[in-house]
Amino acid sequence: MNKNSSRVQPVGKLITFNPTGEFYFNKGIKAYHQRDYYKSLKYLQRALALEPGEPMIACQLAVVYADVGEYQKSNELLHDIIEELDEGMVECYYFLANNYAHLGFFKDAYYHAKLYLSLDKDGEFVEDTEDLMEVLSLESDELEEEEAYEEEDLITRQEQARALLESGNFAKAVEVLTKVIQDYPEYWSAYNNLALAHFYLGQSEKASEILEHVLTQNIGNLHALCNKLVFAYYQNNDAHVAEMAAILRKINPISIDHQFKLGTTFALIGEYDTAYFWLKKIYKQGFQGDSSFYYWLSYSAYNTGNKQTAKKAWKKVLEQQPEKEGQEPWNNLDYKVSGFEEHLSSILKRFDSNHVEERLFATFLTSVSSQKEKILSSSAMQLKNCSTKLEQDYLAFVKTGTEIEDPFLYVAHHTAEQIYTNYHPIGTEETSLYLLWFSAIMEMQTAGTLYKNCIASAAAIDYLWNQTRETKKTQQEIADQYGLSTSTLQKYIKSMKDYMQPIYS
Repeated sequence: MNKNSSRVQPVGKLITFNPTGEFYFNKGIKAYHQRDYYKSLKYLQRALALEPGEPMIACQLAVVYADVGEYQKSNELLHDIIEELDEGMVECYYFLANNYAHLGFFKDAYYHAKLYLSLDKDGEFVEDTEDLMEVLSLESDELEEEEAYEEEDLITRQEQARALLESGNFAKAVEVLTKVIQDYPEYWSAYNNLALAHFYLGQSEKASEILEHVLTQNIGNLHALCNKLVFAYYQNNDAHVAEMAAILRKINPISIDHQFKLGTTFALIGEYDTAYFWLKKIYKQGFQGDSSFYYWLSYSAYNTGNKQTAKKAWKKVLEQQPEKEGQEPWNNLDYKVSGFEEHLSSILKRFDSNHVEERLFATFLTSVSSQKEKILSSSAMQLKNCSTKLEQDYLAFVKTGTEIEDPFLYVAHHTAEQIYTNYHPIGTEETSLYLLWFSAIMEMQTAGTLYKNCIASAAAIDYLWNQTRETKKTQQEIADQYGLSTSTLQKYIKSMKDYMQPIYS
């Protein structure tokens, strides 16, 4: 795509950058022309961190992401530009078309190429786009089918939401999935994932309402039925667990996806005989799942007496997640439950996130992890590029233990430590609390506002987080928990509300 990058390079004084942003942007362009794409990526990431609303920087960064094969990251940026920053940058549709073509989503590529031509008839990339469409037409005879395009577009957006759910960024997952169901009101998979996101945020009533809507409009939706069972299990509603399990035992799906969902659901609630039946069935058919598939296959196999299968499946788990060593089902009685701070691969994955708050959270997890040295010295960690100064300073502090000079970083870390005294080990639900805090500190830094009482900040975030959940705590309970007066807590709650993500306001 080298020849196609000229549109997003600076010309004259079309765009005004602040000096630091412009400095990194120009260095990124220079490295790009020298074909040093990874150095270009590093500089452009820094430029975008300093100028987060600047579409020109975002577009050039998306081009470089594509050149290093990071097509999903490139697509996320390009969609953000069109939907949030500058809908007039129609060349983004051309770049999207190229990316989707590389990913093998030919109908999606054709759709965006056609859209670009309709919006920019005399544009710089018209000839290249026409060539691309000609190549795509050789790949498929059904490129004009709108329905096929929508399916691929949904897959892409669903993957983005799934990644957010897996990382524990439930608030952002809610935002993404809410937009998906607005655009595609009968896309039931998005509803089911939205229900999960609300449930993990502690909003079980909202989650149940969404599932009921799905089951009313799409009767018998298996994923919704399974999620109802899982919710009842976590809520210790034994009567509802028995009712839903009885319904699901009578279902005999043909789809491997549905068989997988049934198997993992029954394994999660401890009904290992039924779980093993479904998971072993698709395993024998050659199903190649991720580590969670092998995890539940191993547990269900071991608890039904199939120890050889359990050991074979556990080897697959360790190939993908070596940090789970010691969590084997045969060691389960002796296994001490740990949080995300002990999950090395999970922490490294967060360092690679597109979202700054997740990368800051990864740094905090590293600071409290017993595997800190292993994380910092890992080969994967050596390739990480911190795009903001806050991240760079934070990682330097965790590595060296030197005193923190940046006041925002000082408050960010020590407030997280105060939260950790009350919420550890860090599980799935607690993750959203920490991400809420790191999002808030970034907003404060942008606004130039700092609240220096770390204990009061932690208490206020804790209270606001709890208010989104059904097991709410009173201000008096939170104040007592952190050793504060209610008046101090109220003052910080009022101040911090301005820096919450929309879902918390």
